[in-house]
Amino acid sequence: MTGKIAFQGELGAYGHQACIETRPDFTPFPCATFEDTIESVRKGEADLAMVAVENSTYGRVADVHHLLPKSGLHIVDEAFVRVHVNLLGVKGAKVSDVREAHGHPVILPQCAGFLREHQIKGVTSSDNARAAREVAERGDPSRGALASELAAEIYGLQVLARHIEDHDRNTTRFLIMAREADFKRRGKAGMMTSFIFRVRNIPAALYKAMGGFATNGVNMTKLESYMVGGHFTATQFYAEIEGHPDDRNVQLAMEELDYFTDDMRLMGVFPAAARRYERS
Repeated sequence: MTGKIAFQGELGAYGHQACIETRPDFTPFPCATFEDTIESVRKGEADLAMVAVENSTYGRVADVHHLLPKSGLHIVDEAFVRVHVNLLGVKGAKVSDVREAHGHPVILPQCAGFLREHQIKGVTSSDNARAAREVAERGDPSRGALASELAAEIYGLQVLARHIEDHDRNTTRFLIMAREADFKRRGKAGMMTSFIFRVRNIPAALYKAMGGFATNGVNMTKLESYMVGGHFTATQFYAEIEGHPDDRNVQLAMEELDYFTDDMRLMGVFPAAARRYERS
């Protein structure tokens, strides 16, 4: 094994699945929270962090985006993981036996149609794999878990209904983070650059700051805003663009951005995942 890769959740979580699929030479290192996941890498307990940031059905994982700017880590890669939601139950149970299905708040909306159709109540759990473990421990056929087939294998549960997600391309995007930045050009689908910034408090500052990317032909794939310190007037932005900081058009766009910002920090330079450009 090369090292350890931390993820949020217990063994069998979708973060665990992401680690196995994208970093099979690393030992998965489960952590209770996203904060713990990041901290484990900062302290040297793990070498990489696998952090879920958004889901194609649910949207962004809100808690994570507030952690990224102050994490002290660098984004070195991204991974798109196809998320199949399964209803797990104790051996011998049937779908008709299940009255409650336990899962993380992010996963419940991903299979809302199935739950309504079968009159199953969705119950919030801190982690999908934990829900699977607790269902196995209780042995109650009326309780199910919404989790991966990996979790079923680990906790000895039966897959009562397979692939129950509402959308057939349900995918979660993960960021892989490390203590050290990696600026090498790598991958076959081009490079991505991510950064955070805060615009100056002048009229049309954001509009003018974004203009440099348009005029220099730099494609911005993500722009998200966050309130800073509970103040409605203090807004921080997280952005991702196609390109490398050494590309001349990226340099020109960043110079223009710098003129209109009070604070700008690079979050990571990483290869674009091939699945980023897949079409249905």
